[in-house]
Amino acid sequence: MIRPAFRGPSTLTSFLAGLALAVVAACGAPSTAAQTLFAGARTLPAPPPPPQATLPVKQATIKPSTSTTLSTFTISATTALTQAANAFNGAPGANTNQNTLVLYDSTGQWGWLGEAYGVMAGNLVTHGSKYTLHAAVNYIAGELSGYTGLIYIGSTYNEPLPTALLDDVLATAKPVLWMNDNIWQLSARAANFAGQYGFTPMYFDFSNALTVTYKGVALQRNSLAVPSGLLQTVINDATKAQVLAVATNDTGGTINWATRGANLTYIGEIPFSYTGPNDRYLASIDLISKVSNPNMLSRKRALVRIEDVGPDADPAELRAVADYLYSKNVPFSVAVIPFYVDPNGYYNNGIPMSIHLYQAKGVVSALKYMQSKGGTLLMHGYTHQYSNIPNPYSGVSGDDFEFYRAHIDSNNYVVFDTPVAEDSMSWAQGRITKGIQEFTKAGFFAPTVFVPPHYAASAIDYQVFHSQFAALYQRSLFASGWCPNGACGTGTPDYTRIYGQFYPYLVRDIFGATIVPEQLGNVELVEFNNNPPRFPADILYSANCNTVIQDSVQSFFFHPYLNISYLKQIVEGLQAMGYTFVPASVVSQG
Repeated sequence: MIRPAFRGPSTLTSFLAGLALAVVAACGAPSTAAQTLFAGARTLPAPPPPPQATLPVKQATIKPSTSTTLSTFTISATTALTQAANAFNGAPGANTNQNTLVLYDSTGQWGWLGEAYGVMAGNLVTHGSKYTLHAAVNYIAGELSGYTGLIYIGSTYNEPLPTALLDDVLATAKPVLWMNDNIWQLSARAANFAGQYGFTPMYFDFSNALTVTYKGVALQRNSLAVPSGLLQTVINDATKAQVLAVATNDTGGTINWATRGANLTYIGEIPFSYTGPNDRYLASIDLISKVSNPNMLSRKRALVRIEDVGPDADPAELRAVADYLYSKNVPFSVAVIPFYVDPNGYYNNGIPMSIHLYQAKGVVSALKYMQSKGGTLLMHGYTHQYSNIPNPYSGVSGDDFEFYRAHIDSNNYVVFDTPVAEDSMSWAQGRITKGIQEFTKAGFFAPTVFVPPHYAASAIDYQVFHSQFAALYQRSLFASGWCPNGACGTGTPDYTRIYGQFYPYLVRDIFGATIVPEQLGNVELVEFNNNPPRFPADILYSANCNTVIQDSVQSFFFHPYLNISYLKQIVEGLQAMGYTFVPASVVSQG
C-alpha cells in the first residue's frame, strides 16, 4: 500500500513550537522562505530587561550593586557533596585532558532560566570536554584550579556572585567565557580591569540590532531579544583586546557583540534565547568550543537521513534515492518506522489499517537494497503516532507524536502539552522492545541508533532510549527543574517549561546519551503551522551560517516521496562547499 501524495508535516515542522519571526537576510543568498526564522525547538526567552531599560540608550554606565556582591562566602558540606555529583562526561572524541566548569545564575523569579541556559551550555561543552555544572552562588574558593576553563552565563541582573569567584577569575590565565550580566561586578572587583583585559564593559544598548557578524558571516538576531539589551564594551588597548563579533542595528550602527581581552571572552547578551537555524547562537557555539577544547579539530563532515520510511513507503522511491546517493559516494541513514498504523482509516476511506514491516515485502527488499548501497537503518519510533486520536494531526504513523501529547491552537501553532498519560519506563521500554521485534521479524538486525518521533519525549523516555541504543539522532527537548544546582536527575521536570536545543556536532546530553546532530532541517513545499516552506536554497543558506563553527557537521533529512531533484541540490551544494558525507556511525564515534 502506498499512501497519498499528501503526507503529514515532517518531524521538524511538528517540532517547531510555534515561533515564526521576521529576520534579516544573512548567511548568503537565501530564498524568500529564508526570510522567516523558524524556531529550531521550543526556544527559551531572554531574561527581562535590566533596570536601566527605562533610561535613554547610552546614558549611563552600569554601576555594580555592592549590596548584592558577597564579601564572604561559605558552603555547606551537603552542597559540596551535591556538586561532586554534577560532573558530566564528554562526548566520544572529546579532549580527555580538558575539563570545563559551567556556572549559571539561580536566584530570583527567573532562576529557572539560568538552569536551562546552563544545561544548554553544558551540552555544547561535551563536544570538547567533560564538565561540571552548578549555580554560580555555590562556587567555592579555588574551585577553578581543578578545571581547564570556565563558562559563566549571567542571566540574573546583579546575581549575588561570590567574591571568591570574581577573585579566581581575575587571577586565572585559563580561558573564561562570560555571557551577559554581572560583568560589572568583575570589573569593579579588579584593580585595573581595562589594564588587565584591554576593554571595559559600559552600558546596555537597546537599539534594533538584528544582525551579528562573526568570522565574516552575517547571522540573525531575533527582534524579541532586543528589549533585553546588549551590553556594550569599549576597547581600551587594541594590543590586548579585540572585537570578535559585532551586531548591526537598523540605522547601520555597530555594537560590540563579543569581545576578547587576554584570556577573557565576553558576549553581551544571552545567545541561548530566541534561537533559530541561522542565529547568533551559532557564534556562541564556536566561542564555547574555544574554552572546552582550544585544540578542536577542523573537519568538514556532512550527514543525510532518509526520513519516515515505514511499511507504507514506495519501494521504487527508496531504490531511486539509494541509487543516487551511491552514485555520489554518499553514505546515508534511513529512519524506519517498523509498524504502520492508521487507526481511523484517515488515509483509507475510513477503514482502519495496520501493516507490520515484515508484511511489506517490497519495502523490506528495498531497505536491503538501500543497505547494499551504503544505507544504515535507524529506528524511528515504534508507530510514530499515539493511540487512535489526532496527536496533533491525523493519528497516522509518520504524522503524529508518539511519546508526547500535542495539539494545534487557534492560531495554528503546534503546542507541546505533556508526556503521554501512560508515560513510564516500562511503557517506553515496551514500545522499544516491540519495535526491535518488528525489525527482527523482517530479517534485520536491531538498529543501534534511535530517532525520537518529532524529536519529543519525556525525561523518562530519554533515559530508556539511552539504555537501549548506542546513540540518538535528534534535536533535544528538555524540561526545566530536572537539574537543580546542576545535579541532573535529582529534580522534577516541569513540562510547563520545556525548551529545545539543536547541535552542529556530536554531543553527550544531560541524560548521558550520545547525540548525533541534525540542525539543517528538511525540504517542506508548503507552509505548516506558521512555518514557511523550506527549499534546498534555505538549507544551504543555513549550512553557510554553520560554517562559523569549527568542526561542524552539516546534517539534514529528506523524505523519499519528494522529487529527488531537491535531494540532489542539497547534497551537491554541500559537497561544493567542501563537506564530505560520512556514515552517522562515524560521527557517533567522535
